[in-house]
Amino acid sequence: MRRANLTSPPDGTWSGLSLEVQQRPRPDLCLLTAPPHRLLLAQGGTPVLLGVVDPPAHGVDFYRTGHYRSPVPPLRASTARAYGGSTDRWAHRFADLLATSPGTPLHDGRWVLSPDPRLRHWNHARRTPAEYWSSMLIEGHPDGYVDWYVHNGSFEIFPLRPMPDAGDSRVKAYRKQALDGTLPPVLLWWVSGLDCPLILDGHARLAAAIAESAEPALLELHRTVPEDEAHTATHHAVSAYETELTRFAELRALHGPGVPDGAEFAGPILSRRLHEARTGHRPTWAWPLPGGTEEWERIARDHTAGHWNLDELP
Repeated sequence: MRRANLTSPPDGTWSGLSLEVQQRPRPDLCLLTAPPHRLLLAQGGTPVLLGVVDPPAHGVDFYRTGHYRSPVPPLRASTARAYGGSTDRWAHRFADLLATSPGTPLHDGRWVLSPDPRLRHWNHARRTPAEYWSSMLIEGHPDGYVDWYVHNGSFEIFPLRPMPDAGDSRVKAYRKQALDGTLPPVLLWWVSGLDCPLILDGHARLAAAIAESAEPALLELHRTVPEDEAHTATHHAVSAYETELTRFAELRALHGPGVPDGAEFAGPILSRRLHEARTGHRPTWAWPLPGGTEEWERIARDHTAGHWNLDELP
């Protein structure tokens, strides 16, 4: 897997990693679909999450099987101290693990590992970190509902296992790191079919940050623009920039040097477009479930043990 550091305009600060994945046509953590509106998330062939989209697009009924296993081995406190809360160092560490560990969602294509997921920007009411991040967690175990109607655009966080409470031994250990600023990031995976990020690793770390009302460090993995589309979008962005500068030059020729040259206005737009061309979100890939709806229903019956009423689902 090839990787490269990303920087964001206009100051060129580090903004994540670009990952180029090859020779992995299908991931171990795989999203499968069956008509009508059935979803299945499987890890190494084992079902970990069943979902049914509530038409037309109100939300998703879900059931967690309890079989999810993090692809990230336990993080040592000594490593956390050595990294000192450096999100970029953790990004490289997680990239190594995602490339070599079983049970990850990586497959062929381009990906971004970003420290600035969109859900960071929705705390308009300026709630405390504990209040805000608690409200962003999708509740329910083993079953629940992702409500797109009520939380449209809020990008809630989907735990793949029950969130531990503040008294959990792992949470207690992480709470000390949350206080001293060395808490490792929570690793998320954006899944467009659920319209939210899933926690790949870090349930206890997020619980610790909430318990201490500290802002959690986050790293979100998402599919991004294919190379050919990135080149096309880059070309269009540069062409638009040149057209805008030409327009300002014509205005200067007509009205005199009091008219700006346009770079101050067009430059930031170009920077944003170039950044989006290389890092923009793309829909999560899904594969058809062999056996279709009948197989999905069989899996649902086997793994929900009668706790999920399939007859009441859409």
